[in-house]
Amino acid sequence: MNWDDIRIFLAIARTGQILAAARRLGLNHATVARRLTALEESLGKRLFDRSTSGCVLTDSGNRFFERAERMEAEAVAAEADLGGDTPEISGTVRIGAPDGFGVAYLAPRLGKLREMHPGLTVQLVPVPRSFSLSRREADIAVTIDRPETGRLVAGKLVDYALGLYASRNYLERRGMPSSSSDLSAHDLIGYVEDLLYSPSLNYGSEITGDWTARFEIASALGQTEAVRSGAGIGILHDFIARSDPEFVPVLPDIKLRRAYWMVTHESSRPLRHVAAAQDFLRDQVAHDKAIFG
Repeated sequence: MNWDDIRIFLAIARTGQILAAARRLGLNHATVARRLTALEESLGKRLFDRSTSGCVLTDSGNRFFERAERMEAEAVAAEADLGGDTPEISGTVRIGAPDGFGVAYLAPRLGKLREMHPGLTVQLVPVPRSFSLSRREADIAVTIDRPETGRLVAGKLVDYALGLYASRNYLERRGMPSSSSDLSAHDLIGYVEDLLYSPSLNYGSEITGDWTARFEIASALGQTEAVRSGAGIGILHDFIARSDPEFVPVLPDIKLRRAYWMVTHESSRPLRHVAAAQDFLRDQVAHDKAIFG
């Protein structure tokens, strides 16, 4: 069995397309298709159902995928072990994070990681959804839920709080609510409900059973800017809003508690550049723990 064919198989499984796998590997589309056929013939099994819309793993393909990932992990570990005497941390590490944490917190701080390791290329991809680490969409994912399935390694990064905020301009016009029941008379800002990728983002229902947002935005930073503009009252991350004089706490006794988790695929554990980025994130968040309270 040819290891290069297994690499090709993994790339197709992770991208779902022969063309996308070819681009990722820097190979010709026809070469990738031919090597996949050769692998299937050598195994005597069809690994994918191929169609014009892409490639879907068969039952045999799913079983082989698990073994192929273990082979990849061993290869990565061997490479890391043989390169262990190299002092410089280098390579590319991609960090996926929710936009609030990724843009508002991480982006201003990741320059320090580059200063520590000049040979490292850091990619930050802040998106309002979960990453597929098995498909290598990221090396490290910061998530708001602990993953329950897959060959993933997860550890709590930090607990954080959210609260109700409004702009000074809005409160001057509409007044300060004195209880959660008063919120129904105000303009509320929230998520687009059918785009919530996690039940834990359904903040409003924990504050009042009558949370009806008239301004719905599918990102935390979008909501933050809408509140800043005076459009209404929103539920914002304390680590974003607390230090900005434009935001005024509303009903400050009401707090929501959540946690960020740092997740990697187990095959990435031996990689020195991924481990260095993980260590940095842990240390930085521990240093700034007070702002998340």
